[in-house]
Amino acid sequence: MNTREYCIQAEQKESLHKQLYPDFPIKEDNSPLISLKESGFNLRFERSIIKDYQYSVREAVFEKIGRISKCLDQQDKRLIIRSAWRSFEHQRLSWKKKVVFMKKNHPEKSLEEIKKIVSYYIAPETASMHATGGAVDALIYDLKNGIVLDFGTNNGLKMDLNERCYPFHPDISTEAKKNRKLLIELFENEDFCVDVIEYWHFNYGNASWAIEKGKDSAIYGMIKDHT
Repeated sequence: MNTREYCIQAEQKESLHKQLYPDFPIKEDNSPLISLKESGFNLRFERSIIKDYQYSVREAVFEKIGRISKCLDQQDKRLIIRSAWRSFEHQRLSWKKKVVFMKKNHPEKSLEEIKKIVSYYIAPETASMHATGGAVDALIYDLKNGIVLDFGTNNGLKMDLNERCYPFHPDISTEAKKNRKLLIELFENEDFCVDVIEYWHFNYGNASWAIEKGKDSAIYGMIKDHT
């Protein structure tokens, strides 16, 4: 499959997912949100725009992240948690921040072009899988070399949004492909699904996961706010 064919396939699947999300059945299991920040796991955390952000996830996701962390311990690496559960307000702020970042880094693009790109990758709050507590954004830190691994579109933790963010995009370096393979396999071994257009985003239990796995219903619905 060539690059264009792959991108078209990914975009068609993403479009289908977005059509199915709003009415997809949910049999909520009411499992709690648990803080990864206070887990004791060997994790690193990307700084959040939210003060005292706890990087919370559902109970089963919490346990899975713990096992992934232990796998990376054996490789002298650390899982970087970029984001986890987000309130609706947090999701709105994430969108706005990314617009500012993209405008600064792509002055040649109009504001409307920037907003269109950001909206493609960052969902509105009512459709974001992050609001379910079943989505995790992650990268990997190499302790030996003191760097965030190269995944093909990142400069450390700074992420450029473009087609090469699609998980299996052919036009990235051999090193980036190897690092994506490591990241994706760690999560897939714990029954997560990698997002169709974001190699760093993983779903478990929510509508995106259920659709990708061919299940009749999801087990995690939206949690708008958490106290």
